[in-house]
Amino acid sequence: MAKTVVVTSGKGGVGKTTTSAALATGLARQGHRTAVVDFDVGLRNLDLVMGCERRVVYDFVNVINGDATLNQALIRDKRVEGLYVLAASQTRDKDALTQDGVERVMTELSEQFDYVICDSPAGIERGALMAMYHADDAIVVTNPEVSSVRDSDRVLGILASKSRRAEQGDEPVREHLLLTRYSPERVNKGEMLSLEDVGEILAIDLLGVIPESQAVLNASNAGVPVILESESDAGQAYDDAVARFLGEQRPLRFTDVPRKGFFGRLFGS
Repeated sequence: MAKTVVVTSGKGGVGKTTTSAALATGLARQGHRTAVVDFDVGLRNLDLVMGCERRVVYDFVNVINGDATLNQALIRDKRVEGLYVLAASQTRDKDALTQDGVERVMTELSEQFDYVICDSPAGIERGALMAMYHADDAIVVTNPEVSSVRDSDRVLGILASKSRRAEQGDEPVREHLLLTRYSPERVNKGEMLSLEDVGEILAIDLLGVIPESQAVLNASNAGVPVILESESDAGQAYDDAVARFLGEQRPLRFTDVPRKGFFGRLFGS
């Protein structure tokens, strides 16, 4: 049976889809058969980030409604062996995700894959609640700003009370914090929360810190999961996060202010 991982947040625009694509790609590169599912019905973006938008014939809602089989809807990634994408519908609304239908699809996915990554919409609307309900693990993605952290704290409360694990009295969903768009320089200027500030507020295990990086936008525009951009700082940071998720110990990188060289110290303000 697969391990189901929801990538979630309270606030939009923090990097959930980028993280879902990177996590799924990283797991598949480690030899784990992995499916990544877009739960953002009506506003799908996962297919763009994965570079398979032109290959979407059937989607999640088609499978729920019986218009297509799961195998017909799954899109095999051409770059990484064992990686598949299930796109969201672009024309339906969130009500198309029925409890029974999602349950059936998730059960079928769990029989075929080692990991099922659920790319959740932001907030606590229907699609997000459905994605969180089935989770064994949750990666809570947040930016180092007060509103993003506060909304993530609300999501943690839902994971603790409204997941299937909570309903059945099982072990709670394992929660992991991923801090994105982190800039040590801006932290030093007091323009964003520090790593310690966020950790103190949310009090969950830190999976990784993704630096603010142009590489993320460039990779998304090119339809390439940024983890495949192995020379970029963001790609390396996501690779570290995947390794930690799989139990490997790796030191945090990209969290210190770069030291200035001689001329930078001489002429810098």
